[in-house]
Amino acid sequence: MTDTEAAPVRFAAPEDGVPSADMREALERDGFLILEKFASPEACAALMERAVEISGDVDPGASVFSTRDQAQGRDRYFLESGDKIRCFFEEDEKAVNKIGHAMHDLDPVYAGFSRDPRLERLVTGLVPMRPLLLQSMHIFKHAQVGGEVTCHQDASFLFTEPASVLGLWFALEPATTDNGCLFAHPGAHRGPLRARYRRVSESEARLETLDASPWPSTPPVALEVDAGALIVLHGFLPHFSGPNRSDRSRQAYTLHVIDGEAVYPSDNWLRRPEAFPLRGFV
Repeated sequence: MTDTEAAPVRFAAPEDGVPSADMREALERDGFLILEKFASPEACAALMERAVEISGDVDPGASVFSTRDQAQGRDRYFLESGDKIRCFFEEDEKAVNKIGHAMHDLDPVYAGFSRDPRLERLVTGLVPMRPLLLQSMHIFKHAQVGGEVTCHQDASFLFTEPASVLGLWFALEPATTDNGCLFAHPGAHRGPLRARYRRVSESEARLETLDASPWPSTPPVALEVDAGALIVLHGFLPHFSGPNRSDRSRQAYTLHVIDGEAVYPSDNWLRRPEAFPLRGFV
């Protein structure tokens, strides 16, 4: 961190999940909110153990996940994962990068974690909405081979009208600058949505530019956190993470929530069949 950077504000996770006025102010000001010790060590361990079980039975048709290569936009394995649990490899194809995207509905371990009553009170206390759980991902960020995630805005990939997506990022292990923690540009969520990832056909999705404005020139802030911390991310906040070349993994679980009163366009890449609708926290 440079001398000009301010350390990100941190809060102790509220026991009942209800956010304070200071927490709401921090999210509105910075575009992110750090809540320490939200998840217990036992809960984090349970997700990591379950991820090992799931990834130990990888589908032979599993594809590579990369934020630098748009080829996945023509990959049905990826495009048809909105109502499934699927594994995606790192670019070297020697390790699983992540598991997604409907674990919160299909797996009892992830469902129990995702539907903690505190989360509903937190989300609705931060942003008035009728929350629907849209997608979930377990991200491994393996030691030495964990891939980078380039700068992006979640609303580009989980688009609603009006914009409503809120990201819940749980550190299952300590996240530091050495092993690929999140970085964010504080306050930059007040800028425009730069791109939108949408289907251009039934078999292809593409990232299309909406606004060519460059990412902020101000230095990003490292969001280093201990295991169990929750980082809430505004949908327009530019954020990224570097590769992990350390000898320690950086596992995380992410859950994205949208407002059920907003319109979810039919050309979004992530889809659910009518027989498997989105659900809230209950």
